[in-house]
Amino acid sequence: MRVKKIAALLAGGAMALSVLAGCGEVNKDAEAAVFDDTKVSMGLANFAVRLYQAEYDEYYRSIFGEDVWSSDFFGSGTTMEDDAKINVMDMLQEMHVLRSHMEEYGVSLSDTDKEAIAGAASDFIAANGADAVDALGAEEAVVEEYLTLETIRSRMQEAIRAGADVSVSDEEANTGTYSYVTVSRTDEAAAEDNTETALEGTEQSADTSEELSETVKGFAAEAKESGLESAATSYAYTVLSGTFTVEDDSLDEEVLAVLKELEEGGVSDLIETDESYYVVRLDAETDAGATEETRKNLMEERRDEHYNEVLEGWKKDHTWKVNERNWAKVEFDNFFTTTIESTETEPLEDTTES
Repeated sequence: MRVKKIAALLAGGAMALSVLAGCGEVNKDAEAAVFDDTKVSMGLANFAVRLYQAEYDEYYRSIFGEDVWSSDFFGSGTTMEDDAKINVMDMLQEMHVLRSHMEEYGVSLSDTDKEAIAGAASDFIAANGADAVDALGAEEAVVEEYLTLETIRSRMQEAIRAGADVSVSDEEANTGTYSYVTVSRTDEAAAEDNTETALEGTEQSADTSEELSETVKGFAAEAKESGLESAATSYAYTVLSGTFTVEDDSLDEEVLAVLKELEEGGVSDLIETDESYYVVRLDAETDAGATEETRKNLMEERRDEHYNEVLEGWKKDHTWKVNERNWAKVEFDNFFTTTIESTETEPLEDTTES
C-alpha cells in the first residue's frame, strides 16, 4: 500500500485535490475501531481511506472504468472498495500498535516535530478547495492526528528494521549471468513470443508439436556449434539475458540445475520443461554488480521480515476490534482528481521504506 508516499506530499502541503462528485457524510465522532481501550474515530478512519482512494482513483478508473471500486476484478470475493477499507484498517492498527511501543525504541516527537505536523495539516486544508476537504473528511485536527501517527510509524519502522540481523553469506549473494533462448511448447505462444519473421501467419506456418520439437533440437545443435546468437539469427529467435542465484525460485528447476553445471561460456543441450524449451549459455558464474545488488535486496528482505515479526508479536499483546456497522457506512461514491502543486513548505523527513 502506498499511502505513506501520499502522506509525504500531504505533510508538505503539496497535494491538492479536486472532487468530481458528491459523497455521503459520516459521523466523525463515531467509533470506527477500538485499540485496547482507545477509540479510533470515524473521522480518522474515513480520512485515511479517502486519502487512499484519492491516490488511486484516476489511475484505477483509467484502467478499469467508472465502476472500479464496486467490482471484484481479482475474483477474490471482495470489491476493490472492500480491499481498500481492509488495507486501511490494517494500517490504522499498525499505527496504533507502533505508537504504544515507542518508548522501547526511544522514538518520540519533539515540540519542533509537533509544530511541523500542525503546520502541514493547516497548509493541506488551505491548499484544497472546500469540496475536496469535505469529500476527504479533512478537518485540521483529523489531518494532524493522521500525520502524527504516520510520522511515528515511519520512525518506528526505521528503528525496528535497524535492529535486524541482515548478514548475507557470499554463497547466498552470489549472482551469475546467462543468456538464453526460450520457445514455448504451444504453437501460438511460440509464434507470438519467440520469432520475429519465421512464423508469421501462424495458421499456415506454425509448427506442429512434433515439428516444433525437431526445430528446436536443430536450433540447440547449431547453438552449440556456431554460438547462441548466430543460431538465433538463423532461426529468427530472440536471445534474452538474465541473472540467477543458487536458490533462484524464479527459474524452472531444470534450467537452474543446468546453469549450475555449465562452465563460463558453455552452451547447454536442449532443456525441456513442462511449458517451454530452453537453450542457455552461462556468461559469468559471478557478476560483481549483480551480486552486490542481490546482497542489498536480501538485506532489505531480512529487515522487512524482522519488522513484520516484531509487529505481529506486538499485535498479539493488544486488542483491535473494528466497528463493522459504522465502517460499512463509508462508501466510495465520489471520484477524485489529484494535482501536485509546488510549495515552499518543508515536508517532514520521510524515512519510510517503499
